[in-house]
Amino acid sequence: MLVDLIDVRQALEHDEIVPCFQPIVELRSGRLAGFEILARAQHPDLGLILPENFISLAEDNGLIGSLTRQVMRKAFMSAPVLPEPLVLAFNLSPVQLHYHSLPLQICEAAKDSGFPLQRVVVEITESALVNNLKRARQVAIELRAMGCRMALDDFGTGYSSLWHLQALPFDVLKVDQSFISSMTSKRESRKIVAAIVGLGQSLDLITIAEGVETEEQAETLLRLGCTLGQGWFYGRPATADQIPEIVAAAPRVLTGRMSTHGFGWVGSGLEALPTQRLAQLQALYDGAPVGLCFLDRNLRYVSINRRLAAMNGAPVAAYLGKTVEEMIPGMFPAIEPYLRRALQGEGMEEVQFSRPSNDPVKPDATNLVSYQPALDEAGEVIGVSVAVVDITERYRAEQALRESEDCLRYMVNLNPNIQWAMDSQGNFVDVNYGWELLTGLNRERTRNLGWLEAVHPEDVEPTMKALQEGLHSGKPIDLEYRVKSVDRGWRWVRSRGSPRVGPMGQIVHWYGSVEDVHERRQLEEAQRKDVA
Repeated sequence: MLVDLIDVRQALEHDEIVPCFQPIVELRSGRLAGFEILARAQHPDLGLILPENFISLAEDNGLIGSLTRQVMRKAFMSAPVLPEPLVLAFNLSPVQLHYHSLPLQICEAAKDSGFPLQRVVVEITESALVNNLKRARQVAIELRAMGCRMALDDFGTGYSSLWHLQALPFDVLKVDQSFISSMTSKRESRKIVAAIVGLGQSLDLITIAEGVETEEQAETLLRLGCTLGQGWFYGRPATADQIPEIVAAAPRVLTGRMSTHGFGWVGSGLEALPTQRLAQLQALYDGAPVGLCFLDRNLRYVSINRRLAAMNGAPVAAYLGKTVEEMIPGMFPAIEPYLRRALQGEGMEEVQFSRPSNDPVKPDATNLVSYQPALDEAGEVIGVSVAVVDITERYRAEQALRESEDCLRYMVNLNPNIQWAMDSQGNFVDVNYGWELLTGLNRERTRNLGWLEAVHPEDVEPTMKALQEGLHSGKPIDLEYRVKSVDRGWRWVRSRGSPRVGPMGQIVHWYGSVEDVHERRQLEEAQRKDVA
């Protein structure tokens, strides 16, 4: 282990400072995006020495520039095995931002190996910006002019300031690993990561999460919209000779086994900036043909669209921050149980309510309401999403239709003839109540060929033969047969029917009636006997 300045000087003199390459991976696809270069000291006896044992000594004794040049030169020598568009990211020491020659040094190191500066990312920690922001800005502008990209490292720790994001031309925002390591167990860390990622997207910055060690962390970052990740889950820092193997490896695609808590926006969430998504959602929200609102856990309106506000009879602005009970006190007792169930994670659809009309002249409205729990990235319920559909006209139409059908059915039942309907295959699909009064067979027992139970055994075969001939020819049916009456024995009936033809000439249904002709048949039989 390097413990003193002499060891650091010897390491530099003997060219023992070497780069290690930690993979940076695209979370969505698992494809390699590049490497962050990490300095190591190659000790002849102890092997690779971690930077915490020598970087501070190099910074304090004016050796950090030499150390960085040695690392960059060797890293750029790996260029032949790094296909486009893979990048190399270098973390600069705060001390180096005071060097006026820094941009030139980086340019020369890359030029010597032919590595394009457009694929170089220079990482700066926020602590480096505190003492000399003006000089840091000058260096950053020069590096950007050369083609390098700039990354703000370890964001969220130390001297974090939004001013730094505005003052310097950053392209990349890196989320500190301290938040990543605890975000799957601590809600506060997860919220901080979500906020940093959202901030980066709003500023059109690529976001990189450091210290990704588990698939659960990677899945969570993906759901939050983070672009890239690095850490032991994607690979430990490797030496230059291991690069071809890493480059050739198959993408580390996430399995998707982690719970997404019902969210379906993982892919689309990465395609647009939050402001764009917000504008799109707002347009959908306002233009939706249904009433929509979102309530927080205290049942206060966070948002409401114009349609629902109009249904309730107040402008949109009147709802925001108010509770449901305050805005619609008359309906609240009826809907509160559903809201409470949604806050417990239960979704409910098509709950029908009668809403008192705002206009005394108009009758009450009828609504179908959906209550869905809104979940955060960890599956915790953060509110209720409500959708309201006005079905008043449909409900009235259905009610009028039911009344019309009831009236028609009543009139049909009063008809002495029995009405029936049959499909194109000869199966009875409906018959009115008169058939049950006559034979004792209800509608269900009569369906298909069940009506034959009531037909006299001697009449079944000729009746079915005549029926089949009618079905085959499409000519009207006119049959007479005996049926077993409930209280009057066998009675002669006459069944007549005609087909209803579809637009292509095919028979769709048959409709007809059954008439009691027993007295007529008896009279005809008596007349035949008199003649004989």
